[in-house]
Amino acid sequence: MLDIKLFFNNIDFYINKIKIRDSNFDYNNLIKIYSLYKKLLYKIQFMQFKRNFLSKKIFKYKNNIIHIKYLKYFVYLIKCSIKFYKDKNNIILFKLNNILLYIPNIPDIEVPIGNNDDNNKIIYKWGNIKKYSYKIIDHIDFGKLNSNIDFNISSVISNSSFVVLKNDIAMLYRALSQFMLDIHIKYKYSEIYVPYIVKDLCLYGTGQLPKFKKNIFYIFNNYNREKLALIPTSEVSLVNLYRNKILDENDLPIKLVSNTPCFRYESKSYGKNNRGLIRLNQFDKVELVQIVKPKNSNMYLEKLTLDSERILKMLKLPYRKVLLCTGSMSFSSTKTYDLEVWSPITNSYIEVSSCSNTLDFQSRRINLRYKNKKNKKNIFLHILNGSGLAIGRVLVCIIENFQIDTGVVKIPKVLIKYMNNKKYIKCFK
Repeated sequence: MLDIKLFFNNIDFYINKIKIRDSNFDYNNLIKIYSLYKKLLYKIQFMQFKRNFLSKKIFKYKNNIIHIKYLKYFVYLIKCSIKFYKDKNNIILFKLNNILLYIPNIPDIEVPIGNNDDNNKIIYKWGNIKKYSYKIIDHIDFGKLNSNIDFNISSVISNSSFVVLKNDIAMLYRALSQFMLDIHIKYKYSEIYVPYIVKDLCLYGTGQLPKFKKNIFYIFNNYNREKLALIPTSEVSLVNLYRNKILDENDLPIKLVSNTPCFRYESKSYGKNNRGLIRLNQFDKVELVQIVKPKNSNMYLEKLTLDSERILKMLKLPYRKVLLCTGSMSFSSTKTYDLEVWSPITNSYIEVSSCSNTLDFQSRRINLRYKNKKNKKNIFLHILNGSGLAIGRVLVCIIENFQIDTGVVKIPKVLIKYMNNKKYIKCFK
């Protein structure tokens, strides 16, 4: 959530920034409601001043019973008016906050302006793209041939946007998650196991609600009919661990990592970059979250992104780093890098990680601050998040990039110890 005081102190700046991201933003309605809120607030403050003034008069004329009687009556009327206007202003404030919940974070000055991925900026590429003298088969065909990637049985159990992994592929999937966790922990991230089911207030805290309600999977407790949500990312649980906290400056920065399933309703869209494991309603992801002081938070974004890149380099997967444009960033982000791995099958890149700086956008929603040593003030912290990485998509990229012959995948060297020293997976017996 944006700082409402800063917003109205620099209204032209903020409106222009928000219009870049949301052309339908009704700023006239926001200004109208805020003006009404301020008028009522001034009126309340003025009446409070009058009440205090008359209260002092009562003390001054304490020996004049008749005068005190009238003064007390006027004080009573003013108190009633204050209550009336406060109740009215609370309704206005509710409307104001509801509008603010739909306003995205403002883009960083370095973010390119544009409506879609064509306007993203490629920062650099890493790794060699291999040329093959034999036919590469995609992960769907690879899985069909040895029945280790099974979309048919999963559609019987759930629907077509789920998958069942078996045997060597299931082991490789688990190996990837364990490898990613081990590396991030080595680089000073604290591993956290979090709930997969959360309250709506947690989703509001990280910015998934109210705008993306249609993508959330909800469940109901049969005992008390409590409505809860399955996490779309462990970022939701990790960030909300610090709801209503005031942290000690000495404890910063905080670096967290968690491996969880993620649940997002994805309407079935077809195309080369949405096939098989690329787009599912349930998938696993290793998530990174950093909580830092406001100064140089973009520097921490560079470091967090490097932490995700380290995994790709160790796996020896060719990838590129992309700075997203205003139309491609997530709702809460002010600046985002995508890491995309080369896909030989589609002759294009597949996103396996998004790393974002949200500034104080999320911390304002969850009321997360730290106490500054110098001025003793409580200051909102900056929160960063990134995928470290999306496991299913990385699995796809390994199957495609490490085929040493048609249907024979060489296990990346760093994963062999997690695979009981198995060095190859074949899609045939």
